[in-house]
This record gives sequence, C-alpha cells and structure tokens, in this order.
Amino acid sequence: MSALRQPRRFARSAPKGVPVGLLAAALRGQSEGVFIADRRRPGVNGLKIVFVNDSFCTMTGHSARDLVGCAHGVLHDERADVRRLRRWLPKARPGEPLTGEGFLRCADGSAISAMWSFDPLCDARGRVTHIVATYRDQTEKRRLLEALVHAQRLDAVGRLAGGVAHDFNNLISVINGYCEMLAAHVTANPQALREVSEIHNAGRRAAALTQQLLAFSRRQPLNARVLNLNELVRANVEILQRLLGEAGRLELELGDRLANVRTDEAQFQQVLLNLVINARDALRDRGRVVIATANREIKAGLNRRITDTPPGRYVAISVIDSGTGMTAETQKHLFEPFFTTKPEGKGTGLGLALVYGVVQQSGGFISVKSSLLVGSTFEILLPVVREAVELPPPLLAAMPTTRGSETVLLVEDDEVVLKMVAGILTADGYRVVAAKSPAAAQREARGLARPAQLLIANLAGDGEKLARRLLGARADLRVLCTSDHEFTPPVAWLPPTHQASLAKPYALSELLKAARRLLDA
Repeated sequence: MSALRQPRRFARSAPKGVPVGLLAAALRGQSEGVFIADRRRPGVNGLKIVFVNDSFCTMTGHSARDLVGCAHGVLHDERADVRRLRRWLPKARPGEPLTGEGFLRCADGSAISAMWSFDPLCDARGRVTHIVATYRDQTEKRRLLEALVHAQRLDAVGRLAGGVAHDFNNLISVINGYCEMLAAHVTANPQALREVSEIHNAGRRAAALTQQLLAFSRRQPLNARVLNLNELVRANVEILQRLLGEAGRLELELGDRLANVRTDEAQFQQVLLNLVINARDALRDRGRVVIATANREIKAGLNRRITDTPPGRYVAISVIDSGTGMTAETQKHLFEPFFTTKPEGKGTGLGLALVYGVVQQSGGFISVKSSLLVGSTFEILLPVVREAVELPPPLLAAMPTTRGSETVLLVEDDEVVLKMVAGILTADGYRVVAAKSPAAAQREARGLARPAQLLIANLAGDGEKLARRLLGARADLRVLCTSDHEFTPPVAWLPPTHQASLAKPYALSELLKAARRLLDA
C-alpha cells in the first residue's frame, strides 16, 4: 500500500509537529514486518488487517493487496496462535504487548520462523481500537540454533562412542595380540594357521566397526593410504551384489585410467556399503543401482558460492538408484545424525552421518540429487593424489624379532592388555616394568637403578605429567603413545625422532617395530 489509510482519530494521537504522513512513511520503512489490524471485530481467523508495510510483504511473499482486508490468522501455521490472541484482546493495555514465536505460511507454501509482538493502539478516549503487530524473521537464526543442537548431539555421541571404544579396543587388542602370538606357534600347521588368521581377520573387522562409530564426531584415527577406487569397487562387488539380493541389479560404470586418492580403505568400504543399502531400500520393481567412477576437474571461477567445491582435480564416485527418490525437505536433513525416513526399528539415522564424516576426513565432498519417483544420486569427490597405490599390510604379519635389551616402562589400565604387551616385550629381550596407572608407574620408576629408556603409555591427563618427570631424569627418553585416538600432532617438548604413536587396537608386531625404531633413532 502506498499510504496509511486510517480514520482521522490517529491524527489526534500523533505527536504535535509530526505529520501523519511522516509516521506512515516510518512504518513503511521499518526493516521489520509491520501490519495494523482492526481490534473491534475479531473473527475466528483473527484480526482484519488494514495496513501492511513493505517488509512484511517481502517476508511472507504476499502482496499488500492480498493482505489488506483478510484475517491475520491465515498466515499463522498454528491455530493456537489466534486463540491466544483472542484471549488477550479483552485485557489488552498499552505497554503490555502480547509476544510469541512460531511459523508463518508464505505465499509459495513454504514456512518461515518468526517472532512477533502485538501492541494495542488507543483513541483519544483511551479505548483500544487497533493492534500494531511487529514480526521479525528468525528463520536463519533458528537454522543456526538447530545446527548447534545437532553439533552438540554429535559431540555427545562421539564422547559416548569414545568411552565404549576404549573398553572395546582393549578387548580387540587382546584377541588380535594373542592371535599373533598363536600364529608363531602353528606355522607348521597350515590348517591351524588359516583358522587363527580367520579369528584375527574377524578381530580386525571388529576394530573397523569401532572406527566407523567414532566417525560421527570425526574422532577416529584415519588409517589413510593411497588406493584406486576402481580396484576398491571391484574387490567389493560380490558383497555389494549380495546386499542388493532380489531387490535389484548392480551395474558398474567405472571410468578408464582413474586417478588415485588417499583415504581409509576399511572406512570407505563402509561408505559404499551404506550407500548401496540405502539405494536398495529405495528400489521398487526390481530396479537398478549403478556405481560409477570418473576423473573430474573443477576449474577456477565455477565455485561462486562458499559451499561450492573448490577448484582442483578430483575422482568422482557415484551411487545411482532408480528408486522412490526424496523430497527437497528430506534432502536438507540427510546427513544429520539420527535423521531417518525408515520405520521405527528399521534404521538408526546414523549411516549417512557416518558417510559424511568419512568423506570429510578424507578431504572430500559429498552431494545428493534426487527426484520423487525418479531416483537418487549420491556423488563423492575425493582429491587426486600423484603417488602410486600403496599395498595393504598383510592380515597376519609374522611376529618380528628385534632382540631388545633396554628398560621399558609400560603403562596400561587394562590388566589383560598389560599382561599381553609386557609378555611380548619380555619375550623379545626387553626389561619391562609394568604399571596400571601413571602414579603406579612413577613409584616403580623411583626404584629403578637406571632410568627407563622407553615409555609406552597414553599421554592423556596424568600420562603427560609422568612423561615430563621421566624426561627430567633422562634427556634422551623415547615415548610411544598408545591411545584410542590418533596422537597428532607430536608433543612440542620432545624431539620428533623421540616420539611415536599407535592407535588402539594395534598389532603387537607394529608395537615391536615402533619400539625398536624409537630406540634406534
């Protein structure tokens, strides 16, 4: 509306010397949405709007012509907002506004989050004749608050997972460690060695599950190596086809001369499994799932928005299905933890959050395109690396013999792991002083004729204090940090050559090699 069309009674309430036209212009120029409604004849749908400013029209997408004359309640998503206003009207007094927040329905059918305030307007006799309503769009603020809540929830899951992983990793360490020891005794029996290897392989898969759980908060150690995604897909095609079962068929469209990438093989395998499982659940009438790879180059100037993928060379891997597709609203929440469209008991809402975490940790990007009754495409872009593919370590490496003779101070809170690690170090020739806590290790260290040359401990909390005290007694102390999470970057108070880290559950063979490398440095 170009002017404030109101009875002249407002002129009598205007401050002296201030033209009514100026007040109307001030209302129209407000950055917040404002409308004025007639108080005297409230209907079941709310108050009749008699004036609306440009900001309110911009906020809701409605024109002034559409809004003037209609009841304000048609804009509110909740009928309770109108009922609350009707209860307030009989006792409305100047200086006592009615405030609230909720959702407004826009002209295009979408909803925005808004805060509002209703203030009474009185005539010369002090009677309330009109209501001035002020609205503030807080959609972006609400989105940021929701993102914060999700981030806090994600952090809570990560901390819970960290506590579970600590105990679980200790159990896996024992299983895998004794498998390595047992393998050395059954080398002459091929059948027994195969059976021990199967136990060890299952332990490694159990360890991978723990790492995947930790992916939600990006706390898991990323055991990244250079690999080729074509080779990874071909190696897993059998299990992927079994996952699809009778629901559909799997097709591969793998690009020629695909560049290499750097990521964690076990975790990226889980990414593929999750995406194929989601595609399977969306299929109808025995549809198809396509896994496609290609080299992709994003040139400078194409990333105009901050959310666009930066320029560079990437390897693209896509999982495409001909399923039911997703709405735009569903796509907004796909990668949020605990969000699922599956029936209760059929999904946790964690799978795609895990996918997102692994892709992010690998320095990559993930996007989704979907249309209802057409299907969905999940595309992952990982940066290209120039290095050659690194061969994976053998599942059950032979136990090395390092023939150590140094004094090792071992700190481990799990008694079974402590006994196992102390046993393998002692068998290899080291003099081992074992303790379940940093305080106990400090007491043991006082009784040593010569200070320990190597400390194996978790440097979190009191572990770091212990290491610093030992360093005061021996300047060339070596420290091997063992923890549930990757220990990076190195501590500043030790030379880089005097420190190393192993993430649990570690192989005993790797422990022996790491200890020897440190002591020989």
